[in-house]
Amino acid sequence: MPNQNLIKRVMKNSAKNIFIISGPSGAGEDSIIDGLAKFMPIERVVTTTTRQPRQGESEGNPYYFISKEKFEEKIAENGFVEYARQYNDNIYGVTFDEIERVKNSGRIGIWKIEYKGVETAKKLFPGIIAIFITVESLSVLEDRLRRRGASEEYIKERMVYTKEWFNHTDIYDYTVTNVENKLDESIQKTATIIQKHREENGNKA
Repeated sequence: MPNQNLIKRVMKNSAKNIFIISGPSGAGEDSIIDGLAKFMPIERVVTTTTRQPRQGESEGNPYYFISKEKFEEKIAENGFVEYARQYNDNIYGVTFDEIERVKNSGRIGIWKIEYKGVETAKKLFPGIIAIFITVESLSVLEDRLRRRGASEEYIKERMVYTKEWFNHTDIYDYTVTNVENKLDESIQKTATIIQKHREENGNKA
């Protein structure tokens, strides 16, 4: 079981250099996160998952990969800050150890999670800033997923989940609309939000 002192240490002041980026599939969160590296030194919070690595992926890029048995053990040990079982029956979650790693990295932590994880993070880390990445309409999201070559079944499942997501936008501190063909503007808006809060905390890096 994780050391309780570690959990308390992770929770204390962890919101100061970690920011949540969150949005439904197709909103462009990953593109915005990649673009933020042009403006600031970022460190991604790496999620642990039970799904199998895909071609080109490796341990820590973009996930930590473990078995369902190991994941369930960590759940029982209270090792996760938050976790969720997804539509594909795989489990995704972020460990306390990972938050501690990013907190101590000396960089700006970027935590990409879905809305259920945001709800949990807000309870654990009062004051953490959550930025909702969205698009102009649900039809734009659907078109983007279709252009990725997603199956009709996948698109249907994701759109149902996305409609539920839009019922929980009140949990976010900011909303950035990632307008089609205006990615650079979305990156700049997101960077400005983060920089503003960094400066308020007395850190201009």
